[in-house]
Amino acid sequence: MTDTPKKVKKKPTLKEEIISIGVAIFIALLIRSFIFQPFVIPSGSMKPNLQIGDFLFVTKYSYGFTKHSLPFSLPLISGKIMGGNKPKIGEVVVFRGPFDPDTDYIKRVVGLPGDIVQMRDGILYINNEAATVEPAGDFVDDLWIPHQRGQPEQRISDPNRNRHIDAYYETLPNGVKHLILKKEKFGQGMLDNTQAYVVPEGHYFMMGDNRDESGDSRVLTQIGYVPEEHIIGQAKIIWFSTRAQWWEVWKWPFDIRFDRIFQAIK
Repeated sequence: MTDTPKKVKKKPTLKEEIISIGVAIFIALLIRSFIFQPFVIPSGSMKPNLQIGDFLFVTKYSYGFTKHSLPFSLPLISGKIMGGNKPKIGEVVVFRGPFDPDTDYIKRVVGLPGDIVQMRDGILYINNEAATVEPAGDFVDDLWIPHQRGQPEQRISDPNRNRHIDAYYETLPNGVKHLILKKEKFGQGMLDNTQAYVVPEGHYFMMGDNRDESGDSRVLTQIGYVPEEHIIGQAKIIWFSTRAQWWEVWKWPFDIRFDRIFQAIK
């Protein structure tokens, strides 16, 4: 009785490995360019709904595609292609700054082309219709600042940590309801009383939910009206969240916000 020779698995050649890697990279770029793109929240302008250290998925196909939808904003297309829906009042979007197109921002849409947007005593008015505001308790800031290089190996507490900020439910005229923060009393914030902004055609008006700590469309020289072609996509879901810096992976097990993982963005 003779032994059946065992089949020896063929080792892939260098050419085959290079092709496999190339295909994987191509698929990853395809997904990133046309389906989902990950973002991390670097600032507190959208608290309490989005917090520093939240990792998001943004749908690139929500509003069609522009050059800013492509990796590195490659100038392969001009204008907008493949149609898509128009942003709606209340949606949270990621966009490139009109004055600094290399920087990504995330804010809430509060004004469409042709709309009149104004703040009066801290209350948002859209086309002269006031958003309703009702108390929602307070928000406790849990921001931590990690130790600096050369300092003892310990975390340094931020002076803002555990501060209590008044939270409110804001219901926009179209019925979208979400939380906002007001550090100052209504009417006393720097941007609580503004001019009436008339949103130009092809542009959108964006505001942060952390109303007294958000640079947004209310400051025309900072962000102002956002061109449609600068919009990257709609923020959909938080897939990870940590108090640590995004690159401090060794600290993630101790700083993960488990209650925020897979939370839908409203």
